[in-house]
Amino acid sequence: MSDERRLAVLRAIVEDYVATREPVGSKALVDRHQLGVSSATVRNDMAALEDEGLIAQPHTSAGRVPTDAGYRVFVDRLSTVKPMSPVERQAIASFLAGAVDLDDVVDRTVRMLASLTHQVAVVQYPSLTRSTVRHVELVPVGERRLLVVLIAGTGRVEQRVVEVDDALDEAVVADVRARVNAESAGLLLSEAAARLRDLPEQLDGTQRALVGRVVGALEGALVEEREERVVLAGANNLTRFGPDFPLTIGPVLDALEEQVVLLRLLNELSDDPSAVAVRIGREHTHEGLRTTSVVTSGYGRGTEVVGGLGVLGPTRMDYPTTIATVRAVARYVSRVLDD
Repeated sequence: MSDERRLAVLRAIVEDYVATREPVGSKALVDRHQLGVSSATVRNDMAALEDEGLIAQPHTSAGRVPTDAGYRVFVDRLSTVKPMSPVERQAIASFLAGAVDLDDVVDRTVRMLASLTHQVAVVQYPSLTRSTVRHVELVPVGERRLLVVLIAGTGRVEQRVVEVDDALDEAVVADVRARVNAESAGLLLSEAAARLRDLPEQLDGTQRALVGRVVGALEGALVEEREERVVLAGANNLTRFGPDFPLTIGPVLDALEEQVVLLRLLNELSDDPSAVAVRIGREHTHEGLRTTSVVTSGYGRGTEVVGGLGVLGPTRMDYPTTIATVRAVARYVSRVLDD
């Protein structure tokens, strides 16, 4: 038996089942696909695929449907991923280019992913632990109050107000701002925090006290933001796939409400921003997701991955199109962050 022909039969079964949700028989395969063999030969190939656990017969006298293992082979052997049309790519670029800040970028991205794929979309805010310091701004907001603004390389902004003991002097604030940026710009936030921790000891008097408060505010921002943020859209799309879930979509919805579950999916990303990961059915460790597939990719600045995004849907998923969409959106988000 030809391995290539057997894989062609598996590919045809997956494509037909995704399109129709009907078990696929040998005659239908011969009629719809140019396999170049008889129905009897296709039946033999299907029997071999069933023995390998790649397809299954849902009930007697029915055709075959892909198993989780079958979908995995199909995804791993994808030779081409359906490219997005120029119109679709331009629409993504234009939509994201209109964002006014990071919150808007995340909001637009998650809504667009849900709309393009008709599935549940998940986007992780850029992780502070993976981000670098672009700039630290110090803004007096009163005689003894200072606004500390941390601008990450991803565009993420964190603000803290600190109280100081003495009246603020603009010249001192300017000098402290320069020193803090000289010690932290371009470093990972964790590295910057460690480096700034020693800065007060290098200064005297008013500057030492002020730098101490600023460093404390920056470290506080890091500690408070350890719990990463995830936004979700399109959960109602799951109702379109009701029959694809054996019992109910309840366990899936419960899993989607647990931020830690979503973060675990997005934090298992490759260091390569262009890589796309696909988890199928029982490959998930969380019981509630074992009737779903999740397609994820990282995004970032240059080669630095700072966050993740993806979509979740039933295992009966149009994998080539979904992979192409997730990859394209991640690339455009990265470009927006680089601008």
